[in-house]
Amino acid sequence: MRYNVRELLCLSKQPAEKAAELTMRGPKRNDVAKCRLVKLVVNFLFYFRIDEEEPVGALLLEQCKIQKEDDIGFSLVFVDEPERKYSFMCDTKEECEEWIEALTKASYEYMRKSLIFYRNEIKEITGKDPLEQYGISEETRFQTRS
Repeated sequence: MRYNVRELLCLSKQPAEKAAELTMRGPKRNDVAKCRLVKLVVNFLFYFRIDEEEPVGALLLEQCKIQKEDDIGFSLVFVDEPERKYSFMCDTKEECEEWIEALTKASYEYMRKSLIFYRNEIKEITGKDPLEQYGISEETRFQTRS
């Protein structure tokens, strides 16, 4: 995937939907668990060394699965690269559940499905397609897949 480093850096400085210091282990076999500041911004999960302003890395939360590992742990696995697994440990069970929910709702695909669901609900109640007024109701991205 192509990306602009400066734009990604700028995005990492935006207000976070969720942020916390978590124990994180990368996907390599010899990666050691480290304390990182983890910050969710839109559909990117940035991770920073504690007390540093620039992120060490960023994960695009598309085509991935968020899996609960235990009471205080979860992992992020990419569909096309199942061996690429990032593990996270939280302080509490509640914090872990909050992270799983936030990460699940952060993907474009989740937002698209929600838009389609609410579009159909509004259409059923009012009899009108709410996207028609914007001239985008026929766009493929707003259609359900067969």
